[in-house]
Amino acid sequence: MATSQKLTEHFLTCTICTEVFDKPCTLVCNHTFCRKCVVNYTKTRPEAISAKSLLCPFCSKMTKVSAPERPVEEWADDVKPSFVIQGLLDSFGPGSKDTTDCSYCKEEGETTPATSWCSVCDDALCERCLRVHKRIPSTNHHDVVDLSGETKVKRKVMCKVHKDENIKYICKDCKTAVCQICCTIHHRKCDLVVEIESEIPATKTELRRNKEVLLKKHDEMKTHVRKQTSKVDEALTHYLQIESNIKSASLKAIEAIKVKERKLLAELKEMSDKHIGELKADIKSGEMSVQMYQQQAELIDQTLQSECDMGVYEMYQGCEAGDVEAVGVTGVKEKGRIARIMFRQDTDKLSRALDDLHLGEIGVMYEGVLDLKATPVLQDTINVLDLKATPVLQGTINTRVAGDTSGAYPYDVKVLVVNGTDTVVVTDYLNNSVKSFYTRNKQPCHSRLSMSGRPWGITTLKVNQVAVTVQGTRQIVTVQVNPDLVLLSTITTSKQYLGITSLTPSTLAAGSSSPPCVDILDMAGHVLKSICPGQPSRYILKNPLYLCTTRTGNTLVFDWGSTCVVCLTPEGDVVFTYSPSGDKVLKYPLGITSTSTGDILVTDNNLHRVLHLTESGQFVRNILTSQDGVWNPCGVCVGGRGRIYVCTSHEVKVFTLK
Repeated sequence: MATSQKLTEHFLTCTICTEVFDKPCTLVCNHTFCRKCVVNYTKTRPEAISAKSLLCPFCSKMTKVSAPERPVEEWADDVKPSFVIQGLLDSFGPGSKDTTDCSYCKEEGETTPATSWCSVCDDALCERCLRVHKRIPSTNHHDVVDLSGETKVKRKVMCKVHKDENIKYICKDCKTAVCQICCTIHHRKCDLVVEIESEIPATKTELRRNKEVLLKKHDEMKTHVRKQTSKVDEALTHYLQIESNIKSASLKAIEAIKVKERKLLAELKEMSDKHIGELKADIKSGEMSVQMYQQQAELIDQTLQSECDMGVYEMYQGCEAGDVEAVGVTGVKEKGRIARIMFRQDTDKLSRALDDLHLGEIGVMYEGVLDLKATPVLQDTINVLDLKATPVLQGTINTRVAGDTSGAYPYDVKVLVVNGTDTVVVTDYLNNSVKSFYTRNKQPCHSRLSMSGRPWGITTLKVNQVAVTVQGTRQIVTVQVNPDLVLLSTITTSKQYLGITSLTPSTLAAGSSSPPCVDILDMAGHVLKSICPGQPSRYILKNPLYLCTTRTGNTLVFDWGSTCVVCLTPEGDVVFTYSPSGDKVLKYPLGITSTSTGDILVTDNNLHRVLHLTESGQFVRNILTSQDGVWNPCGVCVGGRGRIYVCTSHEVKVFTLK
């Protein structure tokens, strides 16, 4: 039972649904999944649908289907599981027989120890049931082995077509295990049909080699993990050192401010002491004058009360000579005396100084190599987008760069003007990266930023910042465009989102297919509101892959599941739904954008065209088609100088309207 449990947990479990295989199928890359799981995964991958192939969720290799004209749900029906997986499922999977108790007695509700095993019937037998088994003509010739002692059960696998025949041969031409009748009927013209037993030594040798390779990779990965763990420790130490340096720089700045504070306070005290000293001197002089005035007044009063006329006359002569006024003059205002002390503070200048205070900066070095051979962004001088004009191809941007492991597949595109430089930013779905392309010193340049999953939608947050959804994760990442790319933050969300657009500087709208809705999020990833238009049985949204914001603040949704364009208000009301029929029908809607005049551009991947709709959702014309070189378009956006950028295959095509 322990062996069965380990095999089920490690070898017989689908990595998509994490359950034991249900109708397993093994792809060309030898990875095995439930048929339903691999089909559902393929249905979410436009490149697999276009290639008429099943896509491996583990390694992304394509497996061509034998009948691509059939519905996608039936593509995996003809893909068989590997012989080993099927054998393990039959032996140890759910419902497999054990050899402990008699299978027939168990059906009767009894528990009898088994003593024998019939490899044809795949049943355990007790002594009594074995005697009955041998007496039945249809089973008396079956191979039966004794379960006593250390005898191992060698199970025989029966042919699914010829039920009484066990599989003994392998057709190497068809890579199929068959019985003898199958060899005679279906494989008589094949050159390499051999017995399974003859292949077992070589197969075991190959399995041992595979095991050695896996063990080697196991050891290499353990070494890598140890190195990364060591790097984590080093990074933490380095971080603490940087933190200490930042605090030290801050303390130095604070100390410099305190020095200025002490200097200002000392200057204030000096001026204040001088001012108060002058005022006190004035007070002292005034008090002396008061005393002198009092003495003079008393002297005059005494003279008036005396009987001496001569004394009165002399006092009068003294007053006429100005002695009284002379005594009353306490001083003249001196030049340079302090009148008032003031503190003039320029608040704006102080604010600017604090903003410009340069404690230092955080530098980040990313792994990656620049490919100076990348195609430059072609320049033009058109400033107005005239959607009635004829589109002219100005150039293409090859989005495959050094470091890519497979052909580039740009899914969405945005154009930013960073310090006067036109910068094209794309999400490369196949290479798990976001890329920027620009021209510097008349030289083509690019930047590549790796993601933890497959990047999908992109939206502009600020003049030099974008936000990107990452498929396969519940994350939205923010990236700074310098125009080289720098990871700013990772926002963890409660759902997986694909389509994304910026509503305000602090809110986003993002599309989810599980459940189908458009969520309004804050910049921390919290859901402020969830919009699911329609009744539960008939939701309008099924798979909102691409989103954009109109000039009026509404959200345009290009829904792949319902093949329509939906315009939603911030409150969740439906403004219009564009779902035409006939020659205007949408087959595989992907990219969408809105212009400054309110016009809408949408791409149809299967019909190789870009449609022009009015602001109210009315069809105008196919503005770009396959005749313009637009094949399987995805993302679309309108950039500066009146240009249209369209993601096609591994390129971004740049058009102007003239």
